[in-house]
Amino acid sequence: MDRTERFHLIDQMLSTRRSVNRQQFLETLEISAATFKRDLEYLRDRLGAPIVWDHNLRGYCYEQTASQYQLPGLWFNTSEIQALLTMNAWLENLQPGILSDHIKPLQSRIRGLLERGDHSVEEITRRIRILTQSRQSSANDFFQLISQSLLTRKRLSIKHFNRQKAQQTVREISPQRLTFYRDNWYLDSWCHTRKAIRSFSVDALEQVEILPLKAKTVSDRNLDKELGSGYGIFSGVETKQAELRFSPERARWVAQEQWHPQQKSHFDKQGFYYLSIPYSQEPELLMDILKHGADVLVLKPSSLKNRVIKTLQAMQQNYDI
Repeated sequence: MDRTERFHLIDQMLSTRRSVNRQQFLETLEISAATFKRDLEYLRDRLGAPIVWDHNLRGYCYEQTASQYQLPGLWFNTSEIQALLTMNAWLENLQPGILSDHIKPLQSRIRGLLERGDHSVEEITRRIRILTQSRQSSANDFFQLISQSLLTRKRLSIKHFNRQKAQQTVREISPQRLTFYRDNWYLDSWCHTRKAIRSFSVDALEQVEILPLKAKTVSDRNLDKELGSGYGIFSGVETKQAELRFSPERARWVAQEQWHPQQKSHFDKQGFYYLSIPYSQEPELLMDILKHGADVLVLKPSSLKNRVIKTLQAMQQNYDI
């Protein structure tokens, strides 16, 4: 937790409680007594916070005679500012559709939250940017049809383009939920054609039609079991365990990343970083491995290691001119 977040939390605790003793601050903020003392002095002396010690309550509180105090400037924590900026960016880029009438009031509310304090939303968005690296465009009409079928629980007939096989297939599906993953939308569904749970990239749909048939309902538990047990969105029930070793240099970045909720990791004495993650299908995991180049080594399983080797050999042939 950085200092700004601590100030935000101290202000929140004092604003919502009658009093807060030092031990409660230390346990909640997870800081030392010396750090808490410095934070308290900064809030009082530099930010004008009317924090006093109440002998009767045996704790800190805002001075009762002071007017409603607010921290100056922008005091959102990291996750809050990221969420607000992301929502603002998405709403600005949203194409006209079924939610058009509700967008402007929502944008106004978000802008009001962002402007709480001394900074304009224009200054905030100019100084703090949210960039989407691999976002793929989705047909607006398809997205509306998908949303409608999800909420009315109707089946869909879709024409899907399989990029890996370069094939078109027509499927009848019961849509279950839309999942946003790595800047792209995926439609988690029960596929009546394959009699199994499948996930389709929305941008790979070439035709969507709502059918006058009631959708089959699949429990969240079964969806999570099928689609959430392996690596990323391309997952399944049958998983393998990948073990990767990263160089000490690359570990400075990778050690801060979450590849999978069930990942396990550790450092050795030389500073190499070991990462173990479950996966079902290889394509997405393979791409993430290759982007680290010579700074990553696949230790297990041998099938994944061989897939990396073959890919590298094929890459080298492109340059053997």
